[in-house]
Amino acid sequence: MNSLLSSPSPVPPHLFVHGNNRFSPACSASSFPIHTTGTMNSRKRKADDDDYDIEAYGDRPGGTRESSGGNNNNNNNNGEADDRMSASPSNSPALSTRPAPPRQISLRNKRIKPNISGRPLSLPRLLETLDLDALRTVIQSLCDRHPEVSSEIVNLAPRPTVEAALEVLLKYESTFRSSFPFGGSTSSEYAYNRVRQALLNLLNALGDFTPHFLPPNEPQTFTSLRFLDGATNVIHRLPAWDNAAQNHHKNLAYEEMAKAWALVVREAAKRGAGIQLQYDGWDQKLAKHNEQAQGRMQSAMNELRSHLGWMGDGGNQNSGGGGGAGAGAGGGGSIREQLLSGTYGTNIPVPVGFR
Repeated sequence: MNSLLSSPSPVPPHLFVHGNNRFSPACSASSFPIHTTGTMNSRKRKADDDDYDIEAYGDRPGGTRESSGGNNNNNNNNGEADDRMSASPSNSPALSTRPAPPRQISLRNKRIKPNISGRPLSLPRLLETLDLDALRTVIQSLCDRHPEVSSEIVNLAPRPTVEAALEVLLKYESTFRSSFPFGGSTSSEYAYNRVRQALLNLLNALGDFTPHFLPPNEPQTFTSLRFLDGATNVIHRLPAWDNAAQNHHKNLAYEEMAKAWALVVREAAKRGAGIQLQYDGWDQKLAKHNEQAQGRMQSAMNELRSHLGWMGDGGNQNSGGGGGAGAGAGGGGSIREQLLSGTYGTNIPVPVGFR
């Protein structure tokens, strides 16, 4: 029996106790000599510590809660390893020598781009880099190479407003003003030769924009009158040259503008008998333009008086001051003023009975 116990046994000693899978309270771990490796001792000690109920049986024999004997050195050396082993099986000393598998990075939501290479910009990005002048040049070149595209661009482009058209004319006028030489007379022949090209550019732009705002292309007479008012002021600001022959361009611009005013007046007279012309004060504005033009817009004034003579004294002035509608009403001002003041017909005798 002694020879049997003295030899190392592969079976743990606590399995020799029949009918119970744990140590007896009276037994001590030192009663059974165990010839195992340090790893087995630490695992056996850990199992003993977990199975021993201190509250039920008190302290271990020997007065300490830790097992005594020759395993204390192993316990001190392998304390950290035991704690790691009890906390996580993956940190067990037996598995620490095993190399960790390479960490797999999930590429499910990450798109791997191919090798980068140079490529041109897309059309939307390219258009974002162009300024207004460059974009205008590109469109003009495209229309020159492909004339069939011009109609598509005209249909897709928004209709220009009065403000936008007048702003373009002001830019041409600013270029014209900046072309004058420093010093000297601004109406001399030398100055005219310096600014002649800029002047022609301004007048050509004015001649192109004016028909766009005339009926029947422009259905609203109020819009047409607004543009004509601003465009006529541009002509007023042109200088009068010392050489009378050089004023030909300005005189021609006044003539064309007078025809445009006459056309809009005729169209406005068809709508509401032309009341809008006097109600908004366009008759007075046209008279002021004719005065600044030194009578070169008299044709437009004649057209206005022919359609609105019944509403005021303009028809009388045009006919030489003879009796007209205003005088026939009793000399109390224009019919429009009498209608608005409520005095129309107060001086006209009312016949009694039937004739």
